[in-house]
Amino acid sequence: MTERLQKFLASAGVASRRKAEELITAGRVTVNSKRVTELGTKVDERDLVAVDGQLVSARDEQRYFLLYKPSGCVTTLSDPQGRPTAASYLGNVKERVFPVGRLDYDAEGAVLFTTDGELANRLAHPRYGHQRVYLVKVKGDPEPEQLARMVAGLRLEDGPAKALAVDVHEKAEKNTWLRMVVGEGRYHLVKRLCEAVGLQVLRLFRPEFGGISVEGLLPGRFRPLEPEEVAAMQRMIGLAGEGSSDRDRPVEVVRRPLPKAARRHGHGPPAPPSPRPSPLAGGKPPFPPPGERESGERAERSRPSHPSRERESGERSERSRPSHPSGKKESGERPAAREKKKPRFSGRRSR
Repeated sequence: MTERLQKFLASAGVASRRKAEELITAGRVTVNSKRVTELGTKVDERDLVAVDGQLVSARDEQRYFLLYKPSGCVTTLSDPQGRPTAASYLGNVKERVFPVGRLDYDAEGAVLFTTDGELANRLAHPRYGHQRVYLVKVKGDPEPEQLARMVAGLRLEDGPAKALAVDVHEKAEKNTWLRMVVGEGRYHLVKRLCEAVGLQVLRLFRPEFGGISVEGLLPGRFRPLEPEEVAAMQRMIGLAGEGSSDRDRPVEVVRRPLPKAARRHGHGPPAPPSPRPSPLAGGKPPFPPPGERESGERAERSRPSHPSRERESGERSERSRPSHPSGKKESGERPAAREKKKPRFSGRRSR
């Protein structure tokens, strides 16, 4: 079975389909020890494909993970500016996974990481019409005309754009949550559509991606997808022999129950997970034995909690200590008489 070189690289987990095309055109891919730069090159199971001199083999099993991306991090695998990345929250994943699409730095919600390049291409490319659902918190109470203009279509600086559906999801005292569905992942598309009709975006949350919800996940947490979820996602984008990937098919907006965004506490994004020290590797055990823990608690209670308190306790004991060396005054000893003060001379003589 032959397939295009970029598709083979994507299915092998080297990179996404678009990134694989960049690797080919840059001359970093060889087939049977010959450098290939044409995107239409076909390969089969007998060809030896290498990237930067490293042999690439077809992957037997793909991996899929769903991350609740917190705000305050980028979705790329690395960032030249040194900002936190969403991939840093997948520290325990051994496979080389890559994100499907992107989510804004200050946005939060569902991000799919996978080794399946073909599925990533179908979910990210606008020609397949994958629907992206967002909950947008805007200031005030938007008018129905503003929502209708976003659905009818607007002209932005990079061309015409529109939302597939926009409606009021939930109202608060001073703000409103909008449910917005778009069919492409253009840069800051949701924010720019809202700003074009005079709406101020306060918060952007993506509750699901590919039909997989982040319900039950906290910001910065991830989970592997169940086989049933992967199969449903493949059927949705036409990879399981069901459905159509024709770009001219009628668009049907699918409505599913959406989870709420996690509450913010003003402490910034959660820290990425760090490896815990293991007792077998010489690290300190997380829970000491009961006897050691009780002795430590007694020592901690007897120890002063702060140096200033220790100094104050020493000063109080010093003041309460008697000044005489023997500890008390002798019975026959009398206190010294006070010296009488002489009257001051006023300069007048009495007659």
